[in-house]
Amino acid sequence: MEFYLTRDENALYHECGYSCDNAILLRLGEERYFFTDGRYSLEAKGVIQNAEVIESSDLVKSARAMLKRLSPRRMIYNPLELSVGFFNDLSRGLKTRFTPVPHFHQKRRIIKTPYEVELIAQSQRLNVKAYERFARYLSEKGEGKTESRLHFEARRFLEKKGKYELSFNPIVGINGNAAKPHALPTSDRLKEGDLILFDAGVKFERYCSDRTRTACVGEAMSFDKTQHFKDSTLQKIYDTVLKAQEHAIKHARVGMKAKEIDALARGVIEEAGYGSYFVHSTGHGIGLDIHELPIISKRSETVIEEGMVFSVEPGIYIPHHYGVRIEDLVVMREGKARVL
Repeated sequence: MEFYLTRDENALYHECGYSCDNAILLRLGEERYFFTDGRYSLEAKGVIQNAEVIESSDLVKSARAMLKRLSPRRMIYNPLELSVGFFNDLSRGLKTRFTPVPHFHQKRRIIKTPYEVELIAQSQRLNVKAYERFARYLSEKGEGKTESRLHFEARRFLEKKGKYELSFNPIVGINGNAAKPHALPTSDRLKEGDLILFDAGVKFERYCSDRTRTACVGEAMSFDKTQHFKDSTLQKIYDTVLKAQEHAIKHARVGMKAKEIDALARGVIEEAGYGSYFVHSTGHGIGLDIHELPIISKRSETVIEEGMVFSVEPGIYIPHHYGVRIEDLVVMREGKARVL
């Protein structure tokens, strides 16, 4: 029997097919109770089929009353999700034992169903098309534009006139700014021969995509993985990152620990002499949240299983000069990593 509570919107959606910014879900065995206020209750009642929707002007008071009446022995919650004030107000005076389990709901959905995998794959296909449109724009109209303007144009291609939400705020970095893994756009202007790093994703039916490409700007440029730079050192760095990514994807297996997949990519970069310039994890899970479990890091003991979906995105970042990152999403299927 499962007993837990959540306020996280993506957890709410996964549980009930509906979410809003003011709700509490109580899961008490086979029963679910969705507490929300009058702004959302009518819509919630029309959408939610597997939970009782309870309208309330004081969600905490109503949830407390339910817990007091049913008196479950134990409730799991995510301590990273609730404020101290909210938790104290909800739990005060109750006999229920509240057990903190960080990211418990992401752990519940770490294995994706075939349907979820297809939603993520479709999201990534839409993302790839946006990349193609952005590459054409860069080839034809990008020269002389600032990073800030390119960031604006990238959002326009991704959102497709408001049809799709973004997975996250896109990253557009030129040359030295690309050396910041999560660079903010600047007034630097694009010119032919520049390096540009583009990291972006869209949502399809709430499921996220994520992709990064590093490219050389010029006529008929593309975000393909085959790239040619005049700077021989930059070309070596690019080829090293590509080799690291492809090596990790090719050799990742079900049954490995996540840190072993990280080591596949990190080992290639370290062997090339750039280990200290790979400053983040090799990847992260993805789904309703842009960052989910598993975390593909050098410390992660998570055992990789069939149906897990995660990014593989090694990078090398040389401060004030350039940064290179290449990212794809993979699903573990039939024991191996398959690129979505």
